[in-house]
Amino acid sequence: MTTLQIRNIHLNGRRTSLRLEPAMWEALEEICRREGRSLNDICTFIEAHRGRSSRTAAVRVFILRYFRAAATESGHSAAGHGHPRRPRARGGMGALD
Repeated sequence: MTTLQIRNIHLNGRRTSLRLEPAMWEALEEICRREGRSLNDICTFIEAHRGRSSRTAAVRVFILRYFRAAATESGHSAAGHGHPRRPRARGGMGALD
């Protein structure tokens, strides 16, 4: 069972709280480091673009989209990871070969 952690954040100068799983907080902090932005800046950006979903759901979706974009071939290559695509061996494990 994962315990939600509550943290205070500021959105447009207003203090509020956000409840997320520890892994989600870690991912959000990593995004902040990568982007050179504060947690409040990232959360304010998410808030401005969240539409009708809940704040917590919007944060989770943002995290997922951020890392999915980084996991594309171009995003992965731009980060200096991986190697050029090579044909998979028959019966192999794909990326685990």
